[in-house]
Amino acid sequence: MRAPARTHATGAASTALRRTLESSRRPARVLAAFPSGVYLEVRSDLEPHVIAVVTGEATRLPNAMVVGDPIPRVSVGADASVGDGAIEIGSLSLRAHRWWDPAPPLGPVDPVRLAQALPVMTELCDRSPKRPGLEGNGAAGLLAEGCSEASLLRGIMAAEQLVGLGPGLTPSGDDMLAGLLVALRHLGTAAGVGRAVWLADWLAAAVTFDARGRTTPISATLLHCAARGEASGEVLAVLRGLAGRQSLESALHRLLQLGHTSGADLAWGLRIGLSSVLDLREGDRRDR
Repeated sequence: MRAPARTHATGAASTALRRTLESSRRPARVLAAFPSGVYLEVRSDLEPHVIAVVTGEATRLPNAMVVGDPIPRVSVGADASVGDGAIEIGSLSLRAHRWWDPAPPLGPVDPVRLAQALPVMTELCDRSPKRPGLEGNGAAGLLAEGCSEASLLRGIMAAEQLVGLGPGLTPSGDDMLAGLLVALRHLGTAAGVGRAVWLADWLAAAVTFDARGRTTPISATLLHCAARGEASGEVLAVLRGLAGRQSLESALHRLLQLGHTSGADLAWGLRIGLSSVLDLREGDRRDR
């Protein structure tokens, strides 16, 4: 039987994919397939280890190529390949026609604005019917305390307990950690709180060290992305809302709708990160 003709198309790719796409071609397999997206696990030591090919209706993950055309139906476990500038899934060959940044800098932000945003975000999250998957978990509380005091011992101990904790493609503990890492890095940089960025570096090293062996492939990849400050469009919108660049309420509402608990878990991590940045700034001011 003659193989189906190859279809060539283009998409908008995250800059996080550039190194993997431009390296030599490597085999991959279909890890998960949905009407709005396909996840490919690349047999490579490079990160991102998992690449998402999604339509415009799906969440724009930091490890994604977004395409305008429908994605062909493929089976989990099917062969694919990534590299030499292309992603090949079944009969479809995709190349990047433009790139987008999954970690755009916020620019300088007045810490007073962040302080005003914290109670607003807390109220919006508390009254949302979407609840975090690990609400009431002791490790989550320990993580918040450790971060607010820049305690590496408590922060890393808690983070290591949370990696891979919870069900699903992206367990709740990982989503919370991803939100925290992104908030510490972006808000710490924007508000000039060096200790927050320092803390993000240490926590990122701890949670990504053996993430592939402790959580799902998709979640491990997203933790590596978060360690570099890379996030989905919904998370980045909340950061802009906290900085006063757009409506916080509408951005947070969109984030909270993600998945069963993923949006609420990410929002919880962002709240811990925001609170920690403010606490660490006060500590810096007292030490001067």
